[in-house]
Amino acid sequence: MKSLKKLSNNKNPDVLNFLANLSNDQVFTPTKIAKRVIDELPKHIWTDPNLKILDPVCKTGVFLREASKRLNEGLKDKFKNEAQRIKHILTNQIYGIATTEITSLIARRSIYYSVNANGKHSVCKSFENDNGNITFNNSKHEWSGQNCKFCGASKLVWERDDSLEKYASEFIHTNNPENLFPNMKFDVIIGNPPYQLSDGGHSRSASTIYHLFIENAKKLNPRFLTMIVPSRWFVGGKGLDGFRNNMLKDRRIKKIVDFENSNQVFQGPDITGGVNYFLWDRDYNGKCEFVSVRSDKEVSVQRYLDEYEILIRDANAISILKKIEKININNNLKLSSFVSPRKPFNLPTNYPPKQNGVPCWFIQKIGLKFANKTDITDSNNLTNKWKLLIPKAPIAGQTDFSKPVGFYYHGNVIIAKPGEICTESWIVAGAFDTEKETKYFRSYLFTKIIRFLLLQAVISQDVTRKNFMFVPHLGKYDRNYTDDFLIKEWQINDEDWKYIDSRITLISDDQKSIS
Repeated sequence: MKSLKKLSNNKNPDVLNFLANLSNDQVFTPTKIAKRVIDELPKHIWTDPNLKILDPVCKTGVFLREASKRLNEGLKDKFKNEAQRIKHILTNQIYGIATTEITSLIARRSIYYSVNANGKHSVCKSFENDNGNITFNNSKHEWSGQNCKFCGASKLVWERDDSLEKYASEFIHTNNPENLFPNMKFDVIIGNPPYQLSDGGHSRSASTIYHLFIENAKKLNPRFLTMIVPSRWFVGGKGLDGFRNNMLKDRRIKKIVDFENSNQVFQGPDITGGVNYFLWDRDYNGKCEFVSVRSDKEVSVQRYLDEYEILIRDANAISILKKIEKININNNLKLSSFVSPRKPFNLPTNYPPKQNGVPCWFIQKIGLKFANKTDITDSNNLTNKWKLLIPKAPIAGQTDFSKPVGFYYHGNVIIAKPGEICTESWIVAGAFDTEKETKYFRSYLFTKIIRFLLLQAVISQDVTRKNFMFVPHLGKYDRNYTDDFLIKEWQINDEDWKYIDSRITLISDDQKSIS
């Protein structure tokens, strides 16, 4: 296979690696990670001349190119003639749906060695059209109100001139993906889907869309499905609750490889919370092999994914959580039932400060100003309490969760007096009758043990009440809490403490005495 031999020559620079380093809304896949993902598939499939592979989110064509190489080697015994073998692979086994017009050209150039599948430089001239098996149709969004009914894209942003790219991926803009290739049964579906698309919301809001590709791929019921996606679905993500629940309960997920730092996969874009790829095996039913990749260390465990309502990526943390749960602290009540909702007083982040009215805490650079009483909603009766205010984004700027995390410290929390409120920039971590109890509660949040428990439910810079689902709510706070106290009280052994200590960064001035 002339083109595949050339592309496998390590002396030749790989253009796909250069493309993979470009920053773009649609992240290109480096050859190294594509090879690793494809290597998860059973080796015996490459000797099957009837195997059919689909990349429904084809960009550089790297997955199909690497699959073609393996088929070219695996089918040597069945097709002695190399030209016939190439023709069979490219015309009967390899298929792709490009995400844009330009990526369709790149993919064809990568796979056929020509932007025209039947061009004179193509390694397979038997196609009847220029596209070959790499298709691109300029699909359109279908508007339901102000958003696309399929992907949630904003009509304001994406209702564009026909000459402009609409990023309406054909594979997810249909309820019946099987109709895209009539009478075709795919054995393997593989790819790296687009992750999000602007939905026209506040502050460049975007709708998550990668899960839609996974859901439509499952509708085709392939033997194997594998995709690279952000790891945010483990814990949060806009509109992902149902998707996460289905994934955690799906016993056909045979393996997940999780990279806490996305730069270990993609050298260009920085993806908060890291990325993972998974292998879904239609005929498998059992535990998932979960591989955690942190720096150069890989830890593999066999586990069911639905032990909790979220997917905890840290195997070491699971045993610590279970030990604390067995202690049954305050009937296992968690702080997630105590921390306030996202808008504790119904005031958005961009609420304009007033000259007088109710004292209100705004973003830190504005500080304490005022809000109109008529704009405030206090359904939880927090106004007249002492309150510990914590920022909704306490680790702004940190996207690599393989590194130790800090969360809360004296410089980024506020003790609000009775009568004071806050905007959405803050959430109320706890409300009390006295200032002293508020300070005691603050010391509890500042311990490394509590911040470690919080970390297990955090996968982005934002923290909400849900992220406190593993933090015990003590009920009353009547002392200055330290890690030494909790270690003794909760019977945390030396090995567990050493691990907790390694995952939470030391922030000076955390444990001030209560006066």
